[in-house]
Amino acid sequence: MANAEVFQERLEGTLNIFTNQLVFAPGDPIFVHGQATPKEPIIVRLFSPDGTIAEFEQLMTNTDGSFQHFLMEWEHPTTNLPYGTYILEVISNQQGGISKKLEIKFSSTSDFVNIPIERIVSTKVFAPETAAVGRDFRVFVQTSSDGLLIGNDPNEILGTSHIHMPNGQLVNLQDELKTLHQGLYYVDFLPALEGIYVFHMVTFDEGNISHGSGATNVLTQDIRGISTQIIELNEILEQTKNELENLKKETSHFDETLDDASSNLENSVNQISTSIENVEEGSSQLNALLFPIVASIAIILALQIVIIARRR
Repeated sequence: MANAEVFQERLEGTLNIFTNQLVFAPGDPIFVHGQATPKEPIIVRLFSPDGTIAEFEQLMTNTDGSFQHFLMEWEHPTTNLPYGTYILEVISNQQGGISKKLEIKFSSTSDFVNIPIERIVSTKVFAPETAAVGRDFRVFVQTSSDGLLIGNDPNEILGTSHIHMPNGQLVNLQDELKTLHQGLYYVDFLPALEGIYVFHMVTFDEGNISHGSGATNVLTQDIRGISTQIIELNEILEQTKNELENLKKETSHFDETLDDASSNLENSVNQISTSIENVEEGSSQLNALLFPIVASIAIILALQIVIIARRR
């Protein structure tokens, strides 16, 4: 007979709760009995390890205030009822709402009188901190039990895993996870929306359940895209630098060409000046030669005029 380790909200009143045992294995029934006030309605609740209500019953005590009730029979562990520590609570409706609680264990065996050895299942999620819309990325999951990697088929061990989308929707990862190694799994995901994606991985193995999560902030462009743009910009800058060097070389050649042209022009001007001087000198010589001839012609014409005048 197991007595209750209780947490009483109020000290006054009569309320006790007992169970047939404290440690339960698959197939064991749970019988609840105790004492309250006569003909009093009471509430019996069983809380699962994650705090949700697994069982809820309303009872009426006997004329002497006692109560006995078959609450449930443990079946095989599920995601809703895994191995672990449960809280059994009884609440009085006529004694100011006082309550008492009792811890019970659901384990693979009930042979232990004390708390049985429990397997500790661990789930680790490795998701990138940032990603970009339209670019797929990979999320890794590691499942272990007491330090050992466990699981082969991801649909069996991670079948209820899902993604919390930025718009509030849930996307189930059933048939999406792939096996990298025993206990190591991955999923490739292509985001279509900007925002934070939360990958919630749920491990269920031999009745034990474990949760792990990782978040990725999806932006319009990730670091890889920015790096690509920086590389492209560096290439453009390098090309511009090369073009500037080529332009500098061409400008240098152009300066040399201008110098050559200026030198040639100066030589041409000098040659023209020399030619003009030669022409002037030749003109002077020509005048010197033509002057006697012109004078002779003038004399001859004068004599002819005189002769003609005398004849008349």
